[in-house]
Amino acid sequence: MTEKRLKKFKKVVSKRQKYLTLVLENIHDPHNVSAILRSSESVGIDKIYLIYNDEKFPKISPVSSASAKKWVELVKFTNVDDCFKELKKQKYKIYSTHMAEGGKNESLFELDLTKRTALVFGNEHRGVSDEIKEKSDSNFLIPMVGMVQSLNVSVSVAVCIYEAMRQRIEKGMYKKSGYTKKELSEKLEKYLNK
Repeated sequence: MTEKRLKKFKKVVSKRQKYLTLVLENIHDPHNVSAILRSSESVGIDKIYLIYNDEKFPKISPVSSASAKKWVELVKFTNVDDCFKELKKQKYKIYSTHMAEGGKNESLFELDLTKRTALVFGNEHRGVSDEIKEKSDSNFLIPMVGMVQSLNVSVSVAVCIYEAMRQRIEKGMYKKSGYTKKELSEKLEKYLNK
């Protein structure tokens, strides 16, 4: 490995965001999942939680994901309870996004995404399940002023995680890692061996 490539690996690993993650529930289109993986990896998310209990996890082409799948750990669950228990154990605040009828919809821009944050996105047609709506800490919407009131799920994810990145850059969270030196060293070793 060249010194230049090693330097890039070290830089990438140092920017990984330990406490920013996504939960994808039954997203079935492989192009959407690939785009989500690429966007996530580009902002430093290195772990995504998957809940697949109605759909099968789609086959992801390395070409369409631009090999992002290689750098993002996918943690799979077959039910909401087990996934949310794991997130709660790590003290994540869980935000789902759906049009809450008669409920309070926070704006994405009102959320503090510098805390331990898990953003939940649901199936392309059904959205998030009722169980996720009930068990999430809060619901949010991406502000929109046009006639169209929804975005493609991969676009929604990108908008949200880039807002998280903006907030975290402002707070200096990309300058100092949330991972310990030992964790960073282990992560670097994993990356070098891929």
